[in-house]
Amino acid sequence: MAARLGDPSPEHNARLRAAVEAARKASVPRDTIDRAIKKGAGLTGDDVTYDLVTYEGFAPHKVPVIIECLTDNKNRTASDIRVCFRKEGQLGAIGSVAWMFDRVGVIEAVHGDASVDSEGSAIEAGAQDVEALEASEVESGQVGARFYTEPTDLDIVNKGLTEAGWTVSKSELSYRAKSFVELPADARREVEEFLGNIDDLDDVHRVYAGLK
Repeated sequence: MAARLGDPSPEHNARLRAAVEAARKASVPRDTIDRAIKKGAGLTGDDVTYDLVTYEGFAPHKVPVIIECLTDNKNRTASDIRVCFRKEGQLGAIGSVAWMFDRVGVIEAVHGDASVDSEGSAIEAGAQDVEALEASEVESGQVGARFYTEPTDLDIVNKGLTEAGWTVSKSELSYRAKSFVELPADARREVEEFLGNIDDLDDVHRVYAGLK
């Protein structure tokens, strides 16, 4: 998708560069990465086209959810999503819950110098907010952070962080809940099971929920 929406060269496409970096960290073979880039850029001659489709609704206990899908068959995807929501939750129209989320750019990155001030880096690069990554996501001797940007500033902030020595592993447009629903443990498990079933669908790309 990053190759389709931008330059097929990672050197000139920050989001694609981050996707390639994430794939390498996950031990995806180089040939597989190259094929995915060429396919996304339409350089393989394949007629298959993937579209980004968004669904909105409520998980159990009125937890707002936004689901992004990448699909080559919208009818199949719509049917799968409806089945999940029919069992539990409530599928809504476009705009029914989007107002509960902010559209933001998200960059996840690590720096090899653990003494680096991530807040200072965020200010210098032009990010709007920053939070530390979980310790499990960062190697020893590194500092990791998640930077939030205005959607239009994603590539600019990405470039600024890279120039400051940060290694970007994720760079994409995202949804960030404005507020979160807090639930007791049993209700939370019910919602997490619902979200897991949604995430397991082949066409689902990202799931965003206002769950504390």
